[in-house]
Amino acid sequence: MINIKQLVSDEYCYQLIRQRRWPEGVCCPYCQSKGVKSHGYHTTQKARKRYHCQSCKKRFDDLTFTVFAGHHQPLKVWILCLYFMGLNLSNRQIAHELDLNKDEAQHMTSQLRESIFASLPIPQLSGKVEADEVYIVAGHKGQPEAVKKRAKKSA
Repeated sequence: MINIKQLVSDEYCYQLIRQRRWPEGVCCPYCQSKGVKSHGYHTTQKARKRYHCQSCKKRFDDLTFTVFAGHHQPLKVWILCLYFMGLNLSNRQIAHELDLNKDEAQHMTSQLRESIFASLPIPQLSGKVEADEVYIVAGHKGQPEAVKKRAKKSA
């Protein structure tokens, strides 16, 4: 049996993040300056690049200010989690595929969904709205006799 985490490399995931985050070249997440120098790699994650901003003098890396920052799971697990969410797998199935605890998978998918939702533009509604008349009897669900009694009283 093949473990799917073995099919995805850390280098590929970090390269994908860099391409999506900075399509026109790396810029500082603090001051948006393009004057950035490469400053080596992360000590435990060899594919994770570090940078130094020449303008504000701050240091950052590929994941600074992203939903992936500050977690103990490797980036490839997060990317695969996103992929499985796109396939509409349940949290339990995602946990099974990624060898995670079901609560951890729930936490990851919740954070990813919140991040995706936060990045969506707020919809602006405009124009005319048409609606048909609807009569709803509230409070008598499953009790047709109570609805009949109420109808007789109002008549």
